[in-house]
Amino acid sequence: MADDHDLPARLAAFDFLEEQTQRHGDALPRATLEKGFVHDGRRIPLLGPQGIFKPAAMELPLSLTTAPVVGGRPRPYEDEITKDGLIAYRYRGSEPLHRDNVGLRRAIAGRTPLVYFFGLVPGQYAAAWPSFVVADDPSSLTFTIAADEPHTLTGTTTDAAAEPIRRRYATGLQLHRLHQAEFCQRVVRAYHQACAICRLRHDELLDAAHILPDGHPLGEPTVPNGLALCKLHHPAFDRNIVGIRSVLVVEVSLEVLHEIDGPMLIHGLQGWHGAPLQVPRPLEDRPNPDFLAERYEVFRRAG
Repeated sequence: MADDHDLPARLAAFDFLEEQTQRHGDALPRATLEKGFVHDGRRIPLLGPQGIFKPAAMELPLSLTTAPVVGGRPRPYEDEITKDGLIAYRYRGSEPLHRDNVGLRRAIAGRTPLVYFFGLVPGQYAAAWPSFVVADDPSSLTFTIAADEPHTLTGTTTDAAAEPIRRRYATGLQLHRLHQAEFCQRVVRAYHQACAICRLRHDELLDAAHILPDGHPLGEPTVPNGLALCKLHHPAFDRNIVGIRSVLVVEVSLEVLHEIDGPMLIHGLQGWHGAPLQVPRPLEDRPNPDFLAERYEVFRRAG
C-alpha cells in the first residue's frame, strides 16, 4: 500500500466499522458515520456529502458511497454491475481530472483499501470493506470497484493469479448482503416498524420475510415481495406453520391450531388464526396478491 501515511487511520476506520456493525448490524446510522472517531487527536469521519469522500486528516479517499433510494425515485447515479460481477462506480461529475477522481486513480496505483457504503434507506448505510478500485475508464466516466476478504489487509495473501477470482467471489457475496440488507430496511420501514401479524414494534425483533423465496424466479428483494414479521412469525411463515391468503387473512396450520400447549402457543400463534394482515397504506408497497396466492398454495399443500 503506497499511502503509508494514511494506513494507521485507515485500519482504525475498519476497526471502528467492525465495532459499529457488531452494535447496529448491517444498517449503520449515517450520523454515526459522519461523526466518525478520533485517531491521534484528529477526528476521522467516514462519509460526507459527496460520494467519493476524503477526510481532511487523510491524503487519499477513505470511502465511496452509493446513495439510498428516496421516495421511490431512482438513485441520482445507479451504479451498475460489470460483466465480471464487479461494481461500476460513476466519476465525480464529468471531469476526469476532478480532485476526487484523481484521488481514486491514486488509490489504484497504491492498492489502497477503501470502504464502500451502500445506502439502504435514507439515514442508514451498509458497509463493505476492504474494497479496492481496480480499473479506471475515462471514456465511460467510471471506476471499477471490487470487494476483497479481510485477510488481504494483513499481507498474508501470496497467490496474485487468484486475486481476480477471489475478488469476484467476495464482491458477489458483499453485493448479495447489501441488497438483502436494503430489502430488510425498506420492508420494515414500509410496515412502520411493526410485525404485519402481531404488530410487535421492536426493530431488533423484526425481519423482512420473502413471500416468494430468494431462489424463485420472481423472488426478488422488493417491497411487494416482502412482509415485516417478528422473530416468531417469520420462521412460522417460512416453515408453513402460518400462511397468508391473497385476501390478506392469516391462517394457522390445522395441526398447530388443534395442538394443546401453554399460553405462548395460544397467544403467539393460535390466536392469530383468521386475523387480518396489517399492510402498508401505499398500494405500491402492499404485498403482491399473486405472490401471496402462490405462496399460500405451498402452505396449503404442506398442511
